[in-house]
Amino acid sequence: MADKEVSPAEEAAARAQQQVEQDALPYKWTQTISDLDISITVPGNLKGRDLAVDIKKDSISAGIKGQPPILHGTLAHAVRPDDSTWTLATAGGASSSEKVVEIHLDKGNKMEWWAHVVTSAPKIDVTKIVPENSKLSELDGETRTMVEKMMFDQRQKEMGLPSSDEQKKMDILKKFQEQHPEMDFSKAKMQ
Repeated sequence: MADKEVSPAEEAAARAQQQVEQDALPYKWTQTISDLDISITVPGNLKGRDLAVDIKKDSISAGIKGQPPILHGTLAHAVRPDDSTWTLATAGGASSSEKVVEIHLDKGNKMEWWAHVVTSAPKIDVTKIVPENSKLSELDGETRTMVEKMMFDQRQKEMGLPSSDEQKKMDILKKFQEQHPEMDFSKAKMQ
């Protein structure tokens, strides 16, 4: 069964509705594939000690002490609390009457987009996210190796050629065949 085609007007209406829902939240948020940043505007006379920010692996609570939290709930996905931080910064200029609580969440899974910060908030359509181009040189060694392998395998697949894992298996088989010419490999199948 084919997916229902969405007209440009329907898609624009869905995007507009999504933007209205996100604008209504008491915080703003952005994300990259590996982390998520939240901004909450608070009165300019507050100090860090006036705030209550609690970041756990699967939940968050942030707001002004003695008041109901501005952001509270179960996170959409796990984070690394020890690598997550928050700061209080002056919004706009130095004489601003507002400050911003800036919360940085380090995603537990660095290969997924979040549809929302907390599960009670409206979702965004993560299929419409266009990731910013990052430089391979900015990635840590293990991630860079994995991304390069994925890119190589994708190019190979597009050209109808074997992936790096398939090539490795073929090389091992070829070497074994050379060492054992007496064996018949004509009916051998690659798994």
